[in-house]
Amino acid sequence: MHDFYQHIYEQQLAVLEMPSNKKICGWATKILDVLFPERNSGEMKSVDDVKLAFEQFELELEQLLSKSKACGHCNHAQIAHQFFERIPALYELMCWDADALMDGDPAAQNKREVVRTYPGFFAICIFRMANELHRLGVPLIPRILTEHAHSKTGIDIHPGATIGHHLHIDHGTGLVIGETCTIGNYVKLYQGVTLGALSVDKVFSNVKRHPTIEDHVIIYSGATILGGETRIGHHSVIGGNVWLTSSVEPYTTVYHQATAKFIDSKPII
Repeated sequence: MHDFYQHIYEQQLAVLEMPSNKKICGWATKILDVLFPERNSGEMKSVDDVKLAFEQFELELEQLLSKSKACGHCNHAQIAHQFFERIPALYELMCWDADALMDGDPAAQNKREVVRTYPGFFAICIFRMANELHRLGVPLIPRILTEHAHSKTGIDIHPGATIGHHLHIDHGTGLVIGETCTIGNYVKLYQGVTLGALSVDKVFSNVKRHPTIEDHVIIYSGATILGGETRIGHHSVIGGNVWLTSSVEPYTTVYHQATAKFIDSKPII
């Protein structure tokens, strides 16, 4: 047993220290609470209060980065400043995503309901922030953020994906968007959609493995679209439970056709 204990101790020494997942995710959630006071009843009394809050968030990000040995190569202050310079643009994208949900879901009563209760909105907002950190070269923290959203919503979006504006995630449970996936503007995705890779072999780690979804595409629940060379043309509709590993032209509609067999006059599909 001594050798086992020694091995575990050595593993402890080898781990790169970093802040807890709870602290990292709490930082991102606080930003959303200020951006969207519908989430948590705004407490800002003046413009100066808002400015002070974002200055504090920037300082917190710098501290998170400085305490993460995985980010030892990072210029912590510069990355934190660059991230918060992008906050207005990220906020605009988030607002457009909320608009897409409002416009595309007849059950959505108002923006407050979308912002406060829709899992798709929360997941895409966290992705937007994680993606920006990913673009700035921050390791691990972007994945911690998107996995936090995954655990809360069932929506799994890799922070490396490229996603345009006005993304509508309807319900979303079981949705998977892979690292090299490219999604255009005004795309609508339902629950159980997989935008994945044809192969998970590590030799493909640095190539495009996931599909490209062009503008104004609707993909219904349970559809699976695989492969880095697979492209879904703009204004296409992919029906529920469709399995695709090849491209489709723009303005194409693809449906899954179930085959029913009858035994004792009872259908089995």
